[in-house]
Parts: sequence; C-alpha cells; structure tokens
Amino acid sequence: MAITQEQFDALVGKLEDFSKSNPKNYRLRVALWATLGYAYIFLVLAGLLALIGLVVLFMVYSNRINGYIIKLAILLLVPAWVIVRSLWVTFPPPQGLKVNRRQVPHLFALVDELTTKLQTPRFHNILLNQDFNAGVVQIPRLGIFGWQQNYLLLGLPLMQSLSVEQLKAVLAHELGHLSGNHSRFAAWIYRMRKTWMQIYERLHQSDREGAAVLFNRFLDWYWPAFNAYSFILARMNEYEADRCAAQLAGAKTAAEALINIEVKARFLESSFWTDINKQVEHQIEPPDNVYSSMLTVLHSPIPEEKNKQWLEQALAQKTNNADTHPCLTDRLKSLGYSAAKAQKLGQPATIEISAAEHLLGTALQQFATEFNQEWKEAVSTPWRQRYSYLKKTEEELQALEQKSQIQTLTEQELWERAYYTLELRGDEAALPLLQDMLKIYPDRADANYTLGQILLQKAEKAGIGYIEKAIVKRMDWVIDGCDLVYSFLRQQGQTEEAEGYRARADKHYQLLLKGQQERSRVLDSDTFKPHTLEGSEVKQLKQQLADYPQVKEAYLVEKVVTYFPEQRFIVLGIVRKRGWIESEDADGKLIHLLATNVQFPTQAYIISFSGSGTGKLKKKICQTDRSLLFRC
Repeated sequence: MAITQEQFDALVGKLEDFSKSNPKNYRLRVALWATLGYAYIFLVLAGLLALIGLVVLFMVYSNRINGYIIKLAILLLVPAWVIVRSLWVTFPPPQGLKVNRRQVPHLFALVDELTTKLQTPRFHNILLNQDFNAGVVQIPRLGIFGWQQNYLLLGLPLMQSLSVEQLKAVLAHELGHLSGNHSRFAAWIYRMRKTWMQIYERLHQSDREGAAVLFNRFLDWYWPAFNAYSFILARMNEYEADRCAAQLAGAKTAAEALINIEVKARFLESSFWTDINKQVEHQIEPPDNVYSSMLTVLHSPIPEEKNKQWLEQALAQKTNNADTHPCLTDRLKSLGYSAAKAQKLGQPATIEISAAEHLLGTALQQFATEFNQEWKEAVSTPWRQRYSYLKKTEEELQALEQKSQIQTLTEQELWERAYYTLELRGDEAALPLLQDMLKIYPDRADANYTLGQILLQKAEKAGIGYIEKAIVKRMDWVIDGCDLVYSFLRQQGQTEEAEGYRARADKHYQLLLKGQQERSRVLDSDTFKPHTLEGSEVKQLKQQLADYPQVKEAYLVEKVVTYFPEQRFIVLGIVRKRGWIESEDADGKLIHLLATNVQFPTQAYIISFSGSGTGKLKKKICQTDRSLLFRC
C-alpha cells in the first residue's frame, strides 16, 4: 500500500483526534496492528512446517520412492527453503569505537546509574563515534524473531558540547524510550516500530526473490499503516522521554541541553565544517587534527549574535509528521519553558569541564587522535581530487576573465564564469555575476537555481522565485528545489506554506515512481513513434554501434509515455548475428555490453529481437517511420 505524505498526514490527523477522544480503543488498535505483523510471520512458519511435514509423510508412507515422489518433494522443499531464507534477515551492527569499563569508568558509572533508575535493559556495547548525536540502537540477533543486542552510541562532538548534567539529560531521554518505569506498552510499541522499520528497509535493500515474494508485498501494505497508527504513540513517547530527562537531571538542565544541541549543531554545520572545507583551496592534503580542533572550539562559547540567530531559527521550526520528534519549541514548552523563557536560556553559561573531559578522562585525547586519523584517511582521496579541480578551475576562470575584457562572453561562458567564481570566491562574489547573466538569459535553469540557493541562504525570500523558474525547466530538480524552499520556510516559521512544498515534492516523487515503472520495460502493447534525434546524434550512435560486429540490424524509435513526455525515451531494437556455437545468454551479454559502453543522447532501452516471443514487437517497431538505423 503506497501512501503519500499528504495521505499519511491526513491519517495521522484523524488518529490524533481519535486517540484524544477514545484513548483505550486507540491503544487497542495499535496493539492489534503490532500483533498482526507477528501473526503473519507465524502463519508463514506454520506453512513452512506443513510443507516439511508433507514431505516427510510422502517419504515414510510411500511403498517406493519413484521419480514422481522425488519431483514432488523438490517442489515442496524449494518454497520451504525460500521461506527460511526470507525470514533470516540480518542487520549490520552500528559503527564506532567500542569502549570498556576499565578505559572510561566514569562513563560506565553514569550509564549504570541511569539504567538502574530507569529500569532499562543493559547495554552490550557502548560505542563512541564522530557524530554530533547520541542514541540507543537495538539489533535483533534473530532477525524478525528479536532477541535484541543493545548498543549505546555516543558522539564525541556532542559530549564535548555539553556538561555532565546536560549529557545526563540527553542519555535519560534516550534510555527513557526503553524505561520500565513508565508505560511499558509505549516502550514495547517503540521497539516494534524500530524493528519493523529495520526489517522493511533491510528487505527492500535485498535482492533475494524469496523475500520479495513473501514479505515485500505484505510490508508494503503493513508498515505504512502500522507506522501511521503508532505515530501518535511514538510522539507521546518522545515527550515521555523528555520527562524522564527532567526527573533525573532537572527541567532547566534538560532545556539547556536541548538549546545547546540545536545551537552547536548549527555552529558545526555553518561555521566549523565550512572553514575546514575551505582549506582545500590552499593545501593538497587534509588537516591532521580536525577532531582535536573541534574539541577546542566546542569548549568555547558561541558568539552572542550567532547564538541568538541560530536559536531563533531553531525556535521558528514547527512540529510536522515527517518525524516523531516534536520541534524544539514544543519540547521546551512541555518542560515548562515558553519561547520567551527559552530566549533567556539562549546564551548558556560557559562549561568549565565538558562531559567528554569528565567522563572520558585521559582517554579523550586518544579517541580524538583516532578520529583525526580515520577522518583524514576517509577524505584524503576526494580532498586531493577537489584540490586538483579547484586549481584547474582557477586557471579556467582567469582565462574567462581575460577574455571578457576584449570580447562578449557566450551564454555558456557567462555561466561558467559565475559558477567558477562561486566555487573559488564564494556567494558574495558570484551573486552580481549571476544577476547580470539572468538579465540577458532569464530562463537559464542552472543560473536561476544557483542564485535561488544563494538568496535563500541569505534568508531572502526572493530566492523562491528563482528556484521556481529553475524547476519548471528541469523536472529532475523539483524534489531538491522543493526541499530547499521547504527548509527555508520552516526556518522562517511559515509552516503552512512550507507544507505545501513538502506535499509538492511528495507528489512529484510519486510521479517519478510511475515514470520509472513506465520506462522499466518495453512491450508489444506499447505505442511507438518516430525518433526525434538530430542527424548528428543519429550519426554518432551509428558510429558507436559499428564497433560491435555482433549487431546485424538496429532499429530506433521512441516509446510514447504518459509521465514526463518531454523527456524522450528511445528504444533501440537489435538483431544479433548468430554464430555456430554460442551461449544461451548471448543476447543478454550483448545488451549488457551495449548498455554499458554506448552513449545515448537521452534515456534508452535496448531490446534484442533474436529471442523468442519478440516477433510482434519487432514488427511494430520496424513498421514505424525512419526506424531502421542500419542493416548489415
């Protein structure tokens, strides 16, 4: 059951009203939906046991084992094996540095204190990672059947940004989802949501046919419905987890932790990483001490003006149904802090000793050094590639600037000068160049999109108009463009207008799926028309196909499509020369070879007419005007 965001929002809205008017029946429905998933699994298992039983009975009670019985046994055992493979879904463990009690005794003492007070399951592993986040991950060791292995993930940057009490509030929130002190039903549903979401994502990533047949269809119907029905309870669980944080660390500390996280996350994204990435302009190797530097700057207070700006952005965001987490304003309100009171908490006191320094002790620098090395190794290749690209770009920009002094630049050259300036000198330098270019070429899609991005980053609403002009020209940019505008409007507090762009992106995504499905195959029932390729494009295609002597004949048409008809979809039909001795998959190998190496001017589909069952399709394509490319 495919469900759009608009349909999901409508269903969640109805369920929210229902949960308030009839909370007992709402919880009963959620419980039934949660049980339904496992009922399906047990039904599949019952079918598996029945199949195995039938095989055994045939073997035991048959007077003789003949060919028919063997064939029947194989016929029954094959689907049984498919079921077993489908049920065995494995999940990769989370990544990070595993720490032990001897290394960081203070951290383990804090975790022990919280798990005892909140009556949560013990953690099998505590992992330190490079993220600005903390979380609890449960990996079902038996796949669908559970038996969870519990991981506590702690981001070193987050620990350095908070005091010990603030980190305690964060951990209390995360552990509160699993707490036995509060609603065991809500905690159970929280775990069920996590497990089914993992299974849904994992099976959809799998290429196993058994899983696709037995579970994907069920999950395509079940998970969206269960997700919607349990969504309200999951959001209530977020507020309940915040209350756990307030009870164990104090409401003021919990509120300060929430604000600190929002502000410092924006600092890392907008300032720290931007400065790090700019260094590629001047040095061929990435820096050696990124995380050591980060620890230093995170320990320092954020400048008051920036702190106020980022806090206002965070407070302007509104709760929506894209995430079970409420927005910052709603979370603070539930802790007893209005937006006005939150502003007073906005400039937190300087943290003398961070949670990382206190809880990790002398091991802190060791962890930072390991993360320095890991980060450098991971980015070294793309860093050097970026450095080389920028050097080449600098040379090309200088050539364009010199050329502009003596003659008028073409449209493409104007765009390249503006884009290279943006890459090398930043938004402010590129802004007037883009504006000047659009006065001459107002419909240039990439220039409109880039200018729109720059203006939205400067909090100027005029950027929306430029994004709109760009995505009218480039349908493949619609989702990204809508996401840009959506994020901007949410930051500005214009929630209703923002939701319109989110719905638009979701609608376009559904159309893309239908378009992909329409272009995923070519049938004799399809409608074809003469291709609209230019003479030079046809010539280039013929030259490429001439390199493949296996191709005896080639035909080219366009398939008439319903979705995105402005994006041409060409069909190349080939007749293969047959050899005296050839493999059964000779057609497939040739198609793969052509699809990998031949450059098409637009999206293309290759089909061989050499196989059986293609006669009607070949006749239909061959009868289309100008379809014959060549015949040897």
